[in-house]
Amino acid sequence: MLLKIYNENPNSRDIRKVVEVLQSGGLIIYPTDTVYGIGCDITNQKAVEKVAQLKGIKIEKSNFSFICSDLSHLSDYTKPISSSVFKLMKKNLPGPFTFILDANNNVPRYFKGKKKTVGIRVPDNNIIREIVSALGNPILSTSIRDEDEIVEYTTDPELIYEKYQDIAEIVIDGGPGELIPSTVVDCTGEQLEMIREGKGILNF
Repeated sequence: MLLKIYNENPNSRDIRKVVEVLQSGGLIIYPTDTVYGIGCDITNQKAVEKVAQLKGIKIEKSNFSFICSDLSHLSDYTKPISSSVFKLMKKNLPGPFTFILDANNNVPRYFKGKKKTVGIRVPDNNIIREIVSALGNPILSTSIRDEDEIVEYTTDPELIYEKYQDIAEIVIDGGPGELIPSTVVDCTGEQLEMIREGKGILNF
């Protein structure tokens, strides 16, 4: 299903529809403040495996991030962070950044493998934040962007739907997507490390 939702004022009935799909183990494609993403409920292992299969990678070796609606649930999935890292995140989120933090034991075991970190995203996009908020826990996120693809297939919701309609139960049309992914910042060491320079400039 291709579902039009407006970022300025997401319709609560449509948000509910998307949440029901996630709760039943379905995949959704949704807009963010950067590229369109594909995701599912992080607590549904079968759905997570579907996304991993789609990307051709093993879950425990993946770099999937979690989309949160705000920072209030941070401690649910991460080990305690320093006040300086929290301030940095607070200053820059919602925004086009992924912060890599130490994961705690609440992160489903199938994600972790030997990895002990988790990427946290709070996009500056009302649609996906409302969905996560209504779902009650983060959703797994990975971009549908592919270096080899024709640009329109990753930025135009109708073409995205054409390509992924057999994979995702709902493709949300939230307007044109972007091509530049999020900036990834690793906060697990003594010094912050920029893993990928994407959209956005960090405010310190």
